[in-house]
Amino acid sequence: MRIVRAWWRLLRAVLHMLHGLAIVLLAFGRLDEAARQARVQWWAAKMLRVLGIALQVDGMPRAGATLLVSNHVSWLDIMAIHAVVPHARFVSKADIKHWPVVNRLVSAAGTLFIERERKRDALRVVHQMAEALQAGQTVAVFPEGTTSDGQGLLPFHANLLQAAIATETPVQAIALRFSDAQHRISPAAAYIGDTTLVQSAWWIAGAEGLAAHVSLLPPEGSRHADRRALADHLRELIRARLAA
Repeated sequence: MRIVRAWWRLLRAVLHMLHGLAIVLLAFGRLDEAARQARVQWWAAKMLRVLGIALQVDGMPRAGATLLVSNHVSWLDIMAIHAVVPHARFVSKADIKHWPVVNRLVSAAGTLFIERERKRDALRVVHQMAEALQAGQTVAVFPEGTTSDGQGLLPFHANLLQAAIATETPVQAIALRFSDAQHRISPAAAYIGDTTLVQSAWWIAGAEGLAAHVSLLPPEGSRHADRRALADHLRELIRARLAA
């Protein structure tokens, strides 16, 4: 029964992904910004439901220009956050630009791409982030730089936080956690090590009672902040919320 359910969920997920691609190719050019954000939120929330993932939200996203800072567990993270903050523009690794279908979807959502192996590329992305924040937009980053197993947090890299400090933009931390029927922190959602996207999708589709918990913490000021100290402070806020 579980295997049949997993295959059914994956089939629906593929169809929903193709539906999203059709929206991007055929409709996005005719939609205003508000309509695009509504489509992004609908698509992300439905993809979670299709995969059997319940969405639980605590807190509210800040209105206006904001830098969102979240821990990173899975490729599901972006969908979980977009289901709550559809206007967020993510900073993502440049490798995603080479993923079939997915590249068109994330590009349509205004993703900023960074080549993490090139240290100088961070400076270019910080400038792009600063421009977006000055324009009143919301930008989201995963300062761990890679995914963890959800049991703890990796060190936070501080470079990208400079965009918020330079523009004196408030920063809002997000604590992400995935649970299932047997685990407070689900091993099915972890996307780490040599795990492939196919393996990860299969584990997720086969999980029972999987839930995405998105906790939006109160915004923090960034004016005159030291970026290293700010990164450590945000990490501690997220760690405390995950442990609560």
